Amino acid sequence: MVTATLTAAPRAAAVFDPEAARADFPILARTMHGKPLVYLDTGASAQKPRAVLDAMARAHTECYANVHRGAYWLSEEATSRFEAARETVRGFLNAADPREIVFTANATDAINLVAQTWGRTHLGPGDAVLISELEHHANIVPWQMLRDEKGFELRVAPITDDGTLDMAGFARLLDERVKLVAMAHCSNVLGTILPVAEITRRAHAVGARVLLDGSQAVVHGAVDVQAIGCDFYAFTGHKLYGPTGIGVLYGRLDLLESMPPWKGGGDMIESVTFETTTFAPPPARFEAGTPPIVEAVGLAAAIDYVRGHGMEAIAAHEADLLRYAMQRLASVEGLTIHGTAPHKAAVVSFSLTGAHPHDLATLLDRSGLCLRAGHHCAQPLMARLGVTGTIRASFGLYSTRADVDALVGALERARTILA
Repeated sequence: MVTATLTAAPRAAAVFDPEAARADFPILARTMHGKPLVYLDTGASAQKPRAVLDAMARAHTECYANVHRGAYWLSEEATSRFEAARETVRGFLNAADPREIVFTANATDAINLVAQTWGRTHLGPGDAVLISELEHHANIVPWQMLRDEKGFELRVAPITDDGTLDMAGFARLLDERVKLVAMAHCSNVLGTILPVAEITRRAHAVGARVLLDGSQAVVHGAVDVQAIGCDFYAFTGHKLYGPTGIGVLYGRLDLLESMPPWKGGGDMIESVTFETTTFAPPPARFEAGTPPIVEAVGLAAAIDYVRGHGMEAIAAHEADLLRYAMQRLASVEGLTIHGTAPHKAAVVSFSLTGAHPHDLATLLDRSGLCLRAGHHCAQPLMARLGVTGTIRASFGLYSTRADVDALVGALERARTILA
């Protein structure tokens, strides 16, 4: 369950009907290898509801034009829908101002934007950036690259054996040298939900800024950046039932206004001569070139879709499904679940004795199941777990107990074959 503080239980939510919701996703009617499609890879990329597909089709067929530049009606209408999408994202995150919402290519792009703008101007020898053992490569590699150039220290907060962030270890590493704490809101491998409000409070107490990678978190429950208090928040559209090619960086307006641009080009300027350029204010300063116009419309439609169902109702459904999955998978002989933190989203990684993750995923595929196998772009975490890779089942609002039963049945068949 993802809440503003990530510690409080959700209020009673309306009943969510996943079977009814499944009808909104055309691809789920497909079969694979003659079997009903069981899609358990939402953590990598979610399927798209018809509302998103239709909204994007309308954007292409009714009012497609480039935005911010045209003096004709079609361009003005496209611009209106594009900026309305920004307002939709603002409301979704409870940001204070739409100017705090920057559209990017994805969450990786958003994190790199912070590294190459705020990080490049604020980090140097004697400073430190603090991340965790749970991080996706997207929140490791940009800081390593910048560290090698700027000479600051990259610190790594440990996790406990159940996959929880070790807050005592975090506290030992957090001092006045730390200028940025950059952590996942929710682990893409273990589903661990980090206490981000507490992390932010502690980071601010030593003068550090906070960047949160929310790519997994925004899918599983409501996020309130003002309640959390973070300085930056990144997420991607395609994990939130929206299109690929669009992500979001939330940044506090005062910070965005102080940051230099990263990419130069059209639409991020106020004036250009051969001698000098004056840059536009945020968010345009960080949106060089033609933006993801139709993708922004699709992302807004995805947000409207999940909010229409109710984020608390979806979260309650997924929490029930996670409990059921953990119980059923624990009954499979030789199966080890990696990540049993008490605050956990609907993501389950596991290993099966004697089975390489890729071989096991291939066998499960023959039963119509789509699961991710490998290191999940988190090789340091795999090393911490003592494995080279895992199988990951990541659930979405369209996932059901029948999907879990299909997974357990397929695992029992695979175990027999591999024995």
